Amino acid sequence: MPPTASDELRRRDHAVLWHPFTQQQAWTSEPAPVIVEGDGCELIDADGRRFLDGTSSLWCNVHGHRVQELDDAIRAQLDKVAHTTMLGLTHPLAIELAERLIEIAPGDLSRVFYSDTGAAATEIALKMAYQGQLQAGSTERTTFAYVDASYHGDTLGAVSVGGIEVFHERFRPLLFDGIRLPWGDAEAAAALIAEHGHKLAAVIVEPVVQGAGGLLVQPEGYLRAIREAATAAGAYLICDEVATGFGRTGAMFACELEGVKPDLLCLGKGLTGGYLPLAATLATEEIYEHFLGGVDELKTFFHGHTFTGNPLGCAAAIASLDLLQRGTLAAAQARAAELTELLDELIAPLPGVREVRHRGLMVGVELLPHPALERAGHQVIVEARERGVLLRPLGDIVVLMPPLAISAEQLRHLVEVTAEAIEAVSGRLGVPATDRPLDGRRIPS
Repeated sequence: MPPTASDELRRRDHAVLWHPFTQQQAWTSEPAPVIVEGDGCELIDADGRRFLDGTSSLWCNVHGHRVQELDDAIRAQLDKVAHTTMLGLTHPLAIELAERLIEIAPGDLSRVFYSDTGAAATEIALKMAYQGQLQAGSTERTTFAYVDASYHGDTLGAVSVGGIEVFHERFRPLLFDGIRLPWGDAEAAAALIAEHGHKLAAVIVEPVVQGAGGLLVQPEGYLRAIREAATAAGAYLICDEVATGFGRTGAMFACELEGVKPDLLCLGKGLTGGYLPLAATLATEEIYEHFLGGVDELKTFFHGHTFTGNPLGCAAAIASLDLLQRGTLAAAQARAAELTELLDELIAPLPGVREVRHRGLMVGVELLPHPALERAGHQVIVEARERGVLLRPLGDIVVLMPPLAISAEQLRHLVEVTAEAIEAVSGRLGVPATDRPLDGRRIPS
């Protein structure tokens, strides 16, 4: 068979690229799709094959690909200016987007600081919390508390408050120490916050669903208990909604599901509808005011990025918010109810499945444990890919995270193909026996 367009592009890829979270030795041995185009909730490869985007291009796509309203907004801004710095300047779309975010944000958040990635938004929140406490006179508050099995990005500050050993442990000598809170145990978490409260600058948490830790759905009341304990201890609460924000859990922001109001809110991924890299950290006026003073007082927040508040990203974000508020969020809530039924019908009964965890349009299907070298989760996504659906595993947890705009028919197809892929792998590897207790907090390996 003669080489295809994808074959030639893969050859060039293997010669020059280093992919994220990818074992390159394994990468070069399999024919991954080469994506050249998008159409709604589908991606198209260099050979013309169509794939359902079952992970929203790493959890960020909201409305699908090549959405007219987003495309038009970006093109219109491109006819004006593609980029201008926010250092010493401003522009209309940065102002408008900040106003829109403050309008929909939970609680008393009133200030928006832009960046370009979710990890950057987290770093900014950590630094704001520490410097804010310092400039408020709480010089002893130099520590952060975080939840076990949490993930806040891959920069060193974010890794310091992450709790996934396979990702983070090798960097431990480079990290600052923090207080690790037990997953799911509200009473124990609150007790630790109280014990160390005098030295805590902030508590950081992924609200309701912890993504990269295995799509772990927190017990009801857990987030609320952390909020109450942080308040009592005088620590700020940072809610990292990079993955959960903009309708992914069924609410605009996941913390709203528990009635929790954060002091700092981190946004990314779906902020631009998944089109362009833009992130934001929202803060309360109280925190903001701790940074005000004369130039000689050095209270300035010395942090910034070249592409902070990029006009093209802001244009996409405003258009995305318009679509969300016009109907995408309501439609996603309907899809989430349908998804519950589909998972119960097609996935949960499979003999190779250990547990199905989901909230809104965030799903983690944990397989029964296989030897690590069998890469059962990876085998499932390869089977799904051969059937025209793109998924991605976290170890032996298969993640389904479709665009919010997915149709009912596409959603059923996604779940049906996932079930077929799991059955195919279970048939090939067998169904392992296990007596390992299920605690809902398995960390991927």
